[in-house]
Amino acid sequence: MIRSKHSLLALAALAALWLPGARSLAAPLADATPFAGRDLTVAPGKDFFAYANGAWVRATPIPPDRSSVGIDVELQDRADKRTADLIREVAAAPGATDDARRVGDYYSTFLDQDAIEARGLAPAQPALEQIAAIASRTELARYLGSTVRADVDILNNTRIHTANILGLWVAQDMDQPTRYLPFLLQGGLGLPDRDYYLEDKPRMVELRARYREHIAAVLALAGTADATGAAGRILDLETRIATAHAPRAETEDVRKGDNHWRRGQFDTDAPGMDWNAFLAAAGLQDQPEFVVWHPRAVAGIAALAGSEPLETWKEYLRFHCLDARAAVLPRAFDTEGFHFYGTVLSGTPEQRERWKRAVDATSDALGMAVGRLYAARYFPAGEKARAGVMVRNIIAAFARRIDQLNWMAPETRRMAKAKLATLKVGVGYPDRWPDYSSLKVERGDAYGNRERAQLFELHRNLAKLGQPVDREEWVMNPQLVNAVNLPVMNAIQFPAAILQPPLFSADNTDAMNYGATGATIGHEISHSFDDQGALFDAQGRLRNWWTPEDFAHFTASGAALARQFDGYRPFPDLAVNGRQTLSENIADLAGLAAAYDAYRESLGGHKAPVVAGLTGDQQFFLSFAQSWRDKTREEALRQQIITDGHAPAEYRSDTVRNLDAWYAAFPVKPGDALYLAPANRVRVW
Repeated sequence: MIRSKHSLLALAALAALWLPGARSLAAPLADATPFAGRDLTVAPGKDFFAYANGAWVRATPIPPDRSSVGIDVELQDRADKRTADLIREVAAAPGATDDARRVGDYYSTFLDQDAIEARGLAPAQPALEQIAAIASRTELARYLGSTVRADVDILNNTRIHTANILGLWVAQDMDQPTRYLPFLLQGGLGLPDRDYYLEDKPRMVELRARYREHIAAVLALAGTADATGAAGRILDLETRIATAHAPRAETEDVRKGDNHWRRGQFDTDAPGMDWNAFLAAAGLQDQPEFVVWHPRAVAGIAALAGSEPLETWKEYLRFHCLDARAAVLPRAFDTEGFHFYGTVLSGTPEQRERWKRAVDATSDALGMAVGRLYAARYFPAGEKARAGVMVRNIIAAFARRIDQLNWMAPETRRMAKAKLATLKVGVGYPDRWPDYSSLKVERGDAYGNRERAQLFELHRNLAKLGQPVDREEWVMNPQLVNAVNLPVMNAIQFPAAILQPPLFSADNTDAMNYGATGATIGHEISHSFDDQGALFDAQGRLRNWWTPEDFAHFTASGAALARQFDGYRPFPDLAVNGRQTLSENIADLAGLAAAYDAYRESLGGHKAPVVAGLTGDQQFFLSFAQSWRDKTREEALRQQIITDGHAPAEYRSDTVRNLDAWYAAFPVKPGDALYLAPANRVRVW
């Protein structure tokens, strides 16, 4: 599924998020019949997700090149098809702009796997030779610093994950939001999360064995002697790195991440690394202050840089150099990479077609250049205006909800309203587009194009340091099916691709649009007031603006919601982590409530039209549940539960059980599985 809609990095105004997935356009979700796919044999109060989606789940297979299938993936597939057609058309048109040519050249070069095959490992040879030449701890630090990129894996299950030893993002300082600082985040792992290295469950033990085989296979393809022995040493090193990493739930806490280090503190608090060499190679030699999001990990990695054998580090770096670039290396590397990361980790039998991956790669490298083409073609001004009206209506509904909170003190209410009043909303696409003129894209050089694009993004971020904060900057591409809240910027953004049928359409009733897209809009607004976003004031500063009594009430409500989600158990041996998913669950609940209020207000006192025998309220709640329509392979779902800040889709649809109006709409009675007594319904905002 997609629409992850929020992450720790978004909280820190560092980046955005996206749960990758896909869907066949042939799936029956786009059936013209309103609310197709329901299972009317299931009572709404027993299993609302099954009632709304059960027939669709039974009838819809997961495509062999996908780890999941669902409504958001259909939208992203549609956007990708449009994007691919647009790239081919615009890049070949007479008088194409420089950016259009860059986009076309990047896409076609990535697509040409025969040319990549013909070049073999030659493009990677300079990096491999540089690794082989490392002969001291200073040279090791210099190389590690040179691999720092603004490439935290923000588009993958909202994980703070980078295969590079540390991730870098340049973002607003949470203490002084008028300036930028570099944020350093834990990295260096090939597996999705520290738990994959440290847990002793049979599946984790098996995955570690399969990962060791994968490492050996990649090294063997590159002609490494004793690839099996090297794989064991690399896995041991990564296990030590994982031991230093912060657990996933801890990385969600902005108060634990807001660690300001002066330059000299690296030498005293993280000895073992030659930080002068590291920071100079990263382009940060003149930076006096940093935010170290994971201080324990930085200290642990530095200690390992000073203690582990250089030859082991060189084996590790050789593997990751090749593994991270598998898509632009010969087919054998690409195939092996998919076998492990796609099939073993996620259960996906077949690799996606190359053109689809070319769209992803081009959007990664030239996202806003592609997005400018996409928005001009597929997001007319009328759609932008209509979505803007819905956003304003839901913000107004949220403000009314704040006014009606009988537990909130006047001073807290005043601060909350001020924060809402200054919220900056972006719909569709940015008003100002980035300049890609300094990015060299060369036909026939897929490997080099990837490297230059990553360096371009690094330098673009580093150039922000010392400059005024740009509140107009977008962190999501218009062609992405997602949305984001940026608390330090006090802004929300809704890319064009998420504002499309069936979630958002002129053919839908207001009840449908507010239940699906309206709840997404409410979700993003509510992230400013979730357990993490509520810690930021109207200027984006991390400070407690609550009275002690109000904050205690708010915290208690969050704890109750966390306990509710702790009770969801997708597998006998694996439950949802209510604390890990709390920010998203609060946003789902508050956003749904605000969207419902805005929908009711939109009726102007009139009755909603009946559609397919369903009242307006029934349409609203069904649209919400169907917007979470999703079917995921077991391997991928297990990975999501461990690594992701979002609960599985079916439990997100169960958010309805906390709203009184849902009980009246269907109706739901005591004794039903989802029934909550009024006193047990969580009410956060």
